[in-house]
Amino acid sequence: MSKVIYEGWMVRYGRRKIGRSFIHMRYFVLESRLLAYYKKKPQDNQVPIKTLLIDGNCRVEDRGLKTHHGHMVYVLSVYNKKEKYHRITMAAFNIQEALIWKEKIEFVIDQHQESQVANGNKYISFEYKSGMDNGRTASSSDHESQFSAQEDEDDANSNLLRRTTIGNGPPESIFDWTREFDSELSSQNANNQAFSRKHWRLLQCQNGLRIFEELLEVDYLPRSCSRAMKAVGVVEASCEEIFELVMSMDGTRFEWDCSFQYGSLVEEVDGHTAILYHRLQLDWFPMIVWPRDLCYVRYWRRNDDGSYVVLFRSREHENCGPQPGYVRAHVESGGYNISPLKPRNGRPRTQVQHLMQIDLKGWGVGYISSFQQYCLLQMLNSVAGLREWFSQTDERGAPPRIPVMVNMASTSLSSKKSLRQQESSVHPASLDQMNIASRNSTIMDEYSEEDEEFQIAEEEQEAYKTKHENDVKRTALEEEPVEQIDLSCFSGNLRRDDRDNARDCWRISDGNNFRVRSKHFCYDKTKIPAGKHLMDLVAVDWFKDTKRMDHVARRQGCAVQVASEKGLFSVVFNLQVPGSTHYSMVFYFVTKELIPGSLLQRFVDGDDEFRNSRLKLIPSVPKGSWIVRQSVGSTPCLLGKAVDCNYIRGPKYLEVDVDIGSSTVANGVLGIVIGVITTLVVDMAFLVQANTTDELPERLIGAVRVSHIELKSAIVPKLEQDNL
Repeated sequence: MSKVIYEGWMVRYGRRKIGRSFIHMRYFVLESRLLAYYKKKPQDNQVPIKTLLIDGNCRVEDRGLKTHHGHMVYVLSVYNKKEKYHRITMAAFNIQEALIWKEKIEFVIDQHQESQVANGNKYISFEYKSGMDNGRTASSSDHESQFSAQEDEDDANSNLLRRTTIGNGPPESIFDWTREFDSELSSQNANNQAFSRKHWRLLQCQNGLRIFEELLEVDYLPRSCSRAMKAVGVVEASCEEIFELVMSMDGTRFEWDCSFQYGSLVEEVDGHTAILYHRLQLDWFPMIVWPRDLCYVRYWRRNDDGSYVVLFRSREHENCGPQPGYVRAHVESGGYNISPLKPRNGRPRTQVQHLMQIDLKGWGVGYISSFQQYCLLQMLNSVAGLREWFSQTDERGAPPRIPVMVNMASTSLSSKKSLRQQESSVHPASLDQMNIASRNSTIMDEYSEEDEEFQIAEEEQEAYKTKHENDVKRTALEEEPVEQIDLSCFSGNLRRDDRDNARDCWRISDGNNFRVRSKHFCYDKTKIPAGKHLMDLVAVDWFKDTKRMDHVARRQGCAVQVASEKGLFSVVFNLQVPGSTHYSMVFYFVTKELIPGSLLQRFVDGDDEFRNSRLKLIPSVPKGSWIVRQSVGSTPCLLGKAVDCNYIRGPKYLEVDVDIGSSTVANGVLGIVIGVITTLVVDMAFLVQANTTDELPERLIGAVRVSHIELKSAIVPKLEQDNL
């Protein structure tokens, strides 16, 4: 019998053929090569109910939160990319237990991957094969992971639900107030990118909290909309405990959130995104001021540093219309940032930031500043409520709950006048009228390169100590002069424009905006500005179609074909965005030739396992809303671990098709980003991760900045198969 790595009771989560979810308690056992579960703790040679062989091709997918009869469970799905319909879906009632299992399983997978790629000098070169129906070569192995496990969940239905979150997004003017990066984001990423800092003014100290107000003017917003305000406090509890409390909407919330009256789930989009209905208890002259309610999108994620981000933004929903006796307020932007601090006296400590910018709506609200500030401070005081709740509570084991809405009577627009006439006699709907029943229920920086381990020989460490070259202060890598490539012969349908205020265009992003691993990263974890790119970005295409667009490099007349005719080598990144209409943004990087033995050449000619373990993306959002910046982040991301990447090796090119829709986390970010894409300026840098002293320092393949992209500017490509 193999060594048991971890074992214990977990929830077996799944969905029946009739559509209803189910949960069963099962005993899970993780061994060095096997994950299995039993009805009870196994004895002797008991046969498990189900098993899954663990190897380097396995992946642990974070399905996020699922709701079952009001109970929230944290779901993990473990599967092998080589076996389409074989996976195990497990869940826990608290996120701590789910994280432990996730870490243990990933540890076993990493051990198998390390054994597979231990000999880094052996790479398989895949020859290009023309005439393939799907445009892929034998090296395209990752696309097999995009499947639906019928036993567990209907992923096709999940994809349809995901599309409902994309939409057109709110008006562009809503997000103009957050063009600069706020200071807390800058401090969290001080070693990555040099961001400009948004200025906040300390407004007051109240209930042990620091209350900040945004200095940026918001004249373009309605008078009834407040400036963004945030409360910052310290809570003596773990991030996981605070996160679970923030996510719940049961009776416990009355004990720490004085602005809460009622909350329920309208729609569960996926494990990280949900539509919620929320009634506020503001108590400001309730005899003459109507109460407020909200309908908003809530998105959450866990970062690699153990922090949690919970984001809010109002939206309309067909099952959550205006309610009699309530004024529908509008959250411009808001949420929680829950970050771990160093323990003190053996007790965990967490910094909680609660940001809110809200339009309370209603007649005359914009002219009563005291009403706006009173209500906003009452909501922000929930941070103090969290602190006091944990300081006075010993039992924290109850799993979080959230009521689920079945039907909500909507108030038609035509009846608003009659409601105003009955204002004095109308009373809020009773909470008993809100039916509670069961409901069926999926920055990228989750896969940070900081998880990588480096094994350095003791002799090298001693040599480094005696002869240390400090290159932290270097502003760029020393570059060798290279021949310039004539860019005039390349073109794409998305135009290039180097002006700062340009729209619907791209430009080359300065490599020094990104920080990469230095020559001595293995010893001191230092990073330096990236400097000049290894390849030239010659064109960008912006495509759309009714289906996903794979292997775009086969398109006649594209930049790859032009480069090939001139004897140049190309690396193509095809970022595939799912939805009712599929989009692809394609970046063409070109160079004279690949240097034999270089890390880039080994990546191009390596196998998929090596490519997935090394391909890295560094994102940033120089211009965009707070909610988008928090979602995208700026932490380097190993694309092969975060999403499915499919590689097509042609005679003079390598195409990487990045299927963003294959990741629950990336899908959640897309749901927020795609609706406000016209307001964003996004930087992306692509590189191959360096893990050894021989491979360091890291070099960028290339970097690009895309500005205020318009969805309508995308065109339908004419791929080679269309001519057949």
